[in-house]
Amino acid sequence: MLRFMRQQAGNWLIKVLLGAIVIVFVFWGVGSFRAQRGGRVALVNGDQITLDEYREVYNNLLEQLRKRFGNNLNDDMIKMLQVKKQALNQLIDNKLLVQEAQRLKFRVSDKELADAIMQFGAFQRAGVFDNRLYQNVLDRLRMTPEEFEVSQGDAMLIERLKILITSSVKVSNQEVKEWFNWINASVDIDFVLFDPDKYKDIKPSGEEIKAFFEKHKENYKTDAMVKVRYLNFAPDRYRSKVTIYDDNERDYFDENQEEFKTPKTVEARHILLRVDQNASHEDVERTRKRALNILKMAREGKKIAELAGKYSEGPTRNRGGYLGTFKKEAMVKPFADKAFSMKAGEISEPVRTRFGWHIIKVEKVNEASIISFDEAEKGIRKKLTRERAKNLAYDEAEAVYDISFTGDDLLKAAEERNLKILTTEFFTKKGSEKGIKDRAKFASAAFNLEVMEISDIQEFGGEYYILQVIDKIPPKMPELDKVKKEVKADLVKQRQEAKAQKDANTCLSALQSGNSMSTESKHFNLTPTTTGFFKRNDSIPKIGTEREIAKAAFQLTNEIKLPEKVIKGIKGYYVIKFRDRKMPEFEGFNKEKAVIRQRLLQQKKDRTFDALLAQIRSKSEITIKKEFLE
Repeated sequence: MLRFMRQQAGNWLIKVLLGAIVIVFVFWGVGSFRAQRGGRVALVNGDQITLDEYREVYNNLLEQLRKRFGNNLNDDMIKMLQVKKQALNQLIDNKLLVQEAQRLKFRVSDKELADAIMQFGAFQRAGVFDNRLYQNVLDRLRMTPEEFEVSQGDAMLIERLKILITSSVKVSNQEVKEWFNWINASVDIDFVLFDPDKYKDIKPSGEEIKAFFEKHKENYKTDAMVKVRYLNFAPDRYRSKVTIYDDNERDYFDENQEEFKTPKTVEARHILLRVDQNASHEDVERTRKRALNILKMAREGKKIAELAGKYSEGPTRNRGGYLGTFKKEAMVKPFADKAFSMKAGEISEPVRTRFGWHIIKVEKVNEASIISFDEAEKGIRKKLTRERAKNLAYDEAEAVYDISFTGDDLLKAAEERNLKILTTEFFTKKGSEKGIKDRAKFASAAFNLEVMEISDIQEFGGEYYILQVIDKIPPKMPELDKVKKEVKADLVKQRQEAKAQKDANTCLSALQSGNSMSTESKHFNLTPTTTGFFKRNDSIPKIGTEREIAKAAFQLTNEIKLPEKVIKGIKGYYVIKFRDRKMPEFEGFNKEKAVIRQRLLQQKKDRTFDALLAQIRSKSEITIKKEFLE
């Protein structure tokens, strides 16, 4: 079957968005198919992890971080997040799990693997597997079908191992109740805040400032700086050189039909009556009868929105059960199947899903449609022009790069092509000057070059660049006179912090000796404040989001009203005292237990699987090259 798929694969040049496959590579690495390529990074029970495999996973992790942190991602953050270690651990874990699955005689047949691959949306056209599209997608990823199939087979082995290990995991009713009580309990505390900024009488002498500077000199060292000349290959400048023919637009339209389809959507409301997925038959039937009574009211003329506001146990209750407009795949299957079989204005019989019983009212049906070529033509022309302009920009960047071995070569190549060489002012790692796309990435690339070294072709913000560092200024220690104001402010801040902490400790000690909070607070011209009840994960009233304060508060009781130490918060140092604790009402438990059970079950499964992995790892022989242990 797999051989047939490969033999039938063609070479269409189409563009696809490959989210599903990228996920496989990010989380499971690339597998063992590159074992003979690149240098060896590690040995796992005799199986090697290659440098190519490592680079693939490392780059995927970096790309995720760039999407998450944007311009804030820098070398220091990458080091702090231990991206090298994360990438290597992913590969080692993947290797160990595949080995364990094979030890247990798990197998994935060619037919099973082929069936799974044929289900990938990225390989389908109009819902049917397309062999030529399959080959084209893998070409874009610079992979062969053999390589992808091994990777996917490994992922399927791991999934089967995971199912075997976690299938027996259960969550008891008692565990669900304990979690409900733990997460929904609330406490009420008194607190006093010792704010460092309120200590205004701190005036250090010149000698004290000098001594502070000498002790903390490294904090005031100037940042390293570089000066760069560069070429910018902006695609917009190449648009006039692009020629798009009518058949180009028609070919694109014919080959990318999915891009021009608008799927069927439904706008609906619903009433949800929760029932646990593992509930007894009696509970399920009891809830269904409640649903039928509500359905009767709806069919007698009561508005679904009003009934949802009164009876629904779902998160849309306060919106009259309104779900908005959604695609079929956005909802669980039984719900979606029913909703997409109904007409506008219809109200369904109760529908059972893992969440409970639903009564659905379809408000509007938007049938699937496809944009005509005439409607799409203008947008296609713009897209093709943009893509081809970008290709031309890269082609010229590559031509310049290929003949630029020295700085003089770069200048000569630019002059021959009538390209303008630009030069920055000195800048730090925080970012280059304005006018450059993605200044943080530009700076990062520049600081990785030696003086007069020419960079590879870089892409920042959709434009291509070639950089050459022409000068560097190393970091240096300034004279005190130049940073005296900053040093003084830092010293004052340090002493304010110390004074606030000292007074808070004095206050807490007095309370621990039996004195009242109101009396002791007066000694510091402060007044205690009561928060009112709050839950563990809530923002604390009159304080804000302070996890350490919440954690300490929930450790207090009627017998132990005071913490052992003061708590450092964002605004200063807090002394807190227990007032009261309140347990949640049981009525809320019935509404939340199904969701809680599912969450606890997933957590238990994850812990069980992690424990297995740790056990396998402890018994394995893993050798890592020295440079990857940092």
